[in-house]
Amino acid sequence: MVKFSFENLNVYEKAIDFVDMVYTITKSFPKDEKYNLTSQFSRAATSIALNIAEGAGDSNAQFNRFLQIAQNSIRECIVCATIAKRQCYITDEVDISIRRKLSEMAKMITNLQKYLKNKN
Repeated sequence: MVKFSFENLNVYEKAIDFVDMVYTITKSFPKDEKYNLTSQFSRAATSIALNIAEGAGDSNAQFNRFLQIAQNSIRECIVCATIAKRQCYITDEVDISIRRKLSEMAKMITNLQKYLKNKN
């Protein structure tokens, strides 16, 4: 199998794992949320991985810009999880797990951004 360089980034792997988690979690959301919270949560989670991949082959400055968009998507996922918890679509335990994974990715992205800035 041919592998692209961004696929070797740990943060990309974690982002893909998070997408799987969100897809699994949102399957249990009410059907009337399909075009609302379910869709928004899935798109925000997917956006994290997509922006890491999209920026990885570009200049350091451009990659940093895409990483910032990924950070924004992480914050969007926090809001989606908060809404899901408040609507009783997810448990406290699931919310904590989501937040831990998002926090870890945010730290990894911040460290990657610092590395790219110092590399210039």
